[in-house]
Amino acid sequence: MTNSVAGAKSLSLAGNEPAAPLGYYSWTLGQAARDPLYILIVIYIFFPYFSNVVIGDPVRGQALVGYVNTFAGIAMALTVPFLGAIADKTGHLKPWLLTSTLAVSVCAFGLWWVTPDSLQQGLGLLPVLGALIVMNVAFAYTEVFHNAMLPRIAPADKAGLISGLAFALGNFGGVSLMLLVLFAFALPGTVSLTWIADTPWFGIDQTSHQQDRIVGPIAAVWLLLFTMPVLMFTPDAKRSALSFRQSAVAGVGEVWQTVRKLKDYGNVARYLLARMFFNDGMVGVLIFGGLYASGVFGWDSSELLIFGLFSSTSAMLGAYFGGRFDDLLGSKRTLMIAVCASAVIFLFMLSIAPGRILFVMNVSTETWWSGPFFNTPAELVYFASNQIFAVFFVTGLSTSRTLMARISPPAMSAQFFALYGLSGSVTAFLAPLLVATTTDAVGSARIGMSALVVLIVLGVWLLAGVKETQACSFPEEN
Repeated sequence: MTNSVAGAKSLSLAGNEPAAPLGYYSWTLGQAARDPLYILIVIYIFFPYFSNVVIGDPVRGQALVGYVNTFAGIAMALTVPFLGAIADKTGHLKPWLLTSTLAVSVCAFGLWWVTPDSLQQGLGLLPVLGALIVMNVAFAYTEVFHNAMLPRIAPADKAGLISGLAFALGNFGGVSLMLLVLFAFALPGTVSLTWIADTPWFGIDQTSHQQDRIVGPIAAVWLLLFTMPVLMFTPDAKRSALSFRQSAVAGVGEVWQTVRKLKDYGNVARYLLARMFFNDGMVGVLIFGGLYASGVFGWDSSELLIFGLFSSTSAMLGAYFGGRFDDLLGSKRTLMIAVCASAVIFLFMLSIAPGRILFVMNVSTETWWSGPFFNTPAELVYFASNQIFAVFFVTGLSTSRTLMARISPPAMSAQFFALYGLSGSVTAFLAPLLVATTTDAVGSARIGMSALVVLIVLGVWLLAGVKETQACSFPEEN
């Protein structure tokens, strides 16, 4: 069955009457709730702090972060498809979204107690790694249940715009919180500017890295606050007549049936396989980009915050305009452009190191300007390149979600978005494992990062064969 509803402006991608604007605009705030947590904790602040300060060794720290994502990915692979199928059977997605959101918030809030000497003072490494794994798994659950709402609530002719707007708001939220952390906690006392406070707000102690640790509680509260509009105003599906036990049995059975009949969903299966590779290759760049830069260039939390602020602003613009191009050019074409451009830019970024660009081109190590940050040529080029990467990366994230909504069976949206989440979570342990093992084996963060290129290229090759047509819920009726 082709995506015949795409031209019907009064219908959603699932073929039903879409939500009112309040419903689907409230849905976009779910992305605004989640993304700042990922931006602050995983990409720019806490994970680099954990690697460079708590562990104290950028190479070993990068490897441990890789293993955290490896174990989280295995847990997701074993649970996500079944939870999605059960949610389809129960009908309601909001209870699942609320439960997983609370789990993420509790783990994120607890990061405040991961002090520089916590590993020596009795907390231990395993509990910290365990909390990070649980947080990552629960975060993936929130993404599955939030994404599964999109096909039913979004008007077909606005799906790309709504998805792009959600990512734009997510990055806007990230920018807002990074500005707060930067000007309230990281910069005071470290720079002599009249418009920066002399001491951090609320008595934050920079010597014990409280400016890095506070991002956990801040992101946890933000997540809870901005998930509320989704729970209050975005319409949920009708609750089924099945009990939870009946839903669980039926959902698990349907997963096995879907796996057995995956050949009947060949186009969707190819897309999920393609995304399994290109998505986590790109997400791997995001996860390890801050770690790589902090290790190679010696950037501290202030520099990483500024780096993140500009990158998230670029991503915000990319998400919005990428959503526009998605509706104009089609999801697959826009996605191909975004992923290919991301791969090329990433290769260029890997070629940059202090005093060197394009691997062999020597550049000056002298400062180009008198500012306190990013004042060598290599740092400035890396900084600028990442802005372009951010534009295409978030366009790819947004468009990949829209393409999944366009080709998946409408009546099985949670199950197929669970498989969509799984296609990222499978490489959520494969890509970090590649980075971790390669980094460990050769003792080089750059070579460890280069393993991600293979995944992106393979994903592009598979994506080229995907058709932008919608599958039926019962493929035997095709």
